[in-house]
Amino acid sequence: MSTPEQEAEYRQHRFSPPPGATEIFLVRHGESMPQRLSAPFDLVDGQADPDLAPEGRDHAMRVGERLAGERVDALYVTTLRRTAQTAAPLAEKLGLTPQVEPDLREIFLGEWENGLFRKNTAEGHPLARQLWREQRWDVLPGAESDEAFGRRVRAGITRIAAAHPDQRVAVFTHGGVIGEVLAQASRALERFAFLGADNGSVSHVVVHGDAWVVRRFNDTAHLAARLG
Repeated sequence: MSTPEQEAEYRQHRFSPPPGATEIFLVRHGESMPQRLSAPFDLVDGQADPDLAPEGRDHAMRVGERLAGERVDALYVTTLRRTAQTAAPLAEKLGLTPQVEPDLREIFLGEWENGLFRKNTAEGHPLARQLWREQRWDVLPGAESDEAFGRRVRAGITRIAAAHPDQRVAVFTHGGVIGEVLAQASRALERFAFLGADNGSVSHVVVHGDAWVVRRFNDTAHLAARLG
């Protein structure tokens, strides 16, 4: 007796990076030291360069534990030391030396650098309200323009992707940078749609030429877990 041919089955699509693509884990640095206007932070090229707070060092340890179980081929940090300090536990676990990508440093806040942004935002300064309403950094006096910031962030991510086809890279960077990368990747109508990544969080994009795909935003599962 003949049997009917087995009918073809079509499973749901499961994402996998295309050949030549680069997976980038965007890690926001751990919490930095609180600002006191009487004791300004050191500056690097005009930008505040605080150390990690004790809570930030805990964030760094937890990120190291989390990403040590992933395949990570390279590490990147910025010119600001809080990113290098956050990357240090993972670098030690993997035996990798972080490379520096200057273009992924934080947005330059002009006259509101070195504590004034924190202070004025907390106190409801009119320009702080305007910044969030218009979703433009350059409403702040002397701040980097949004267009210049977007270009340099894109240049930094593009360089990293070009250097690491078919690899996975952890980039330790800043909240404003993560927000900009994800806004560009998603073509968000609101420029600040992805601001607010938590300290020590992991976001995830796949870069393949001009195509950027968002895979994850603000993953903090490791921050809630107990370190044993």
